[in-house]
Amino acid sequence: MTNKELKQKSIEYRKKILQYIVKAKAGHTGGSLSCTDILNVLYNEVMNVSPENFSSPDRDRYIQSKGHCVEALFVVLADQGFFPEEDLNTLCQYKSHYIGHPTRKVHGVEQNTGALGHGLPIATGTAIAAKLDNKDYKVYTLLGDGEMPEGSNWEAALSAAQYKLDNLCAIVDKNGLQITGATKDVCSTDPLDKKWEAFGWAVKEVDGNDIAALKDVLLSIPFEEGKPSVVIAHTTKGKGVSYMENQLKWHHGVPSPEEFDQAMNELDRAASLIQ
Repeated sequence: MTNKELKQKSIEYRKKILQYIVKAKAGHTGGSLSCTDILNVLYNEVMNVSPENFSSPDRDRYIQSKGHCVEALFVVLADQGFFPEEDLNTLCQYKSHYIGHPTRKVHGVEQNTGALGHGLPIATGTAIAAKLDNKDYKVYTLLGDGEMPEGSNWEAALSAAQYKLDNLCAIVDKNGLQITGATKDVCSTDPLDKKWEAFGWAVKEVDGNDIAALKDVLLSIPFEEGKPSVVIAHTTKGKGVSYMENQLKWHHGVPSPEEFDQAMNELDRAASLIQ
């Protein structure tokens, strides 16, 4: 896909994320919007995974550690054809598999996630399995900057470096906010790049809402032979909707009818300006 097509797709994803959150009357809005471009590039440009090869042992794996932002993942999986998009009309309804965190009952989801700090350990084990089986697939995991203080992340980071897992890529959605405040005020992990480097990882930083920059970085993995790769993606929480951007209250929230209309209008305007 061209960069223009990918940019248009990100806008469509954001519109659908908001549409299904409004219908469900629940959702982690800001974080889903911040990671949309990352998921877009991973699924449409980088990873070898599809509904057709999802049972293949050679497929790439994606594990969403920041599982609370499942709305973005569900919208992208539906677009990829893993399930009919109309299934998302049941989001957060009684007996629906489309709940507030990823579950393997949904086609395309690799692992149940939600408790923060679990995705990287699972991804590390999966990457070790690939090495043991002499498989070439890559493993990608998306973390939030608010979950970085979890000790399980750093145990996994040490293990990944120890086993030279250059088939593993961690992406940190660094939008600067978490449920109770700014990450720098709640429990700062900066300088994040130096910490990852000290744990033996190859590090690159990128504008996580820049499609072209994301493509360049994610297609260049591994950054160094024999080292796991981490992408620190600087994003905007609530990206694409002016009244949500960088606003703590939109960590979790449902737009009113008026707010929803404003968001759709803003996203439509943004789509019309894409070159």
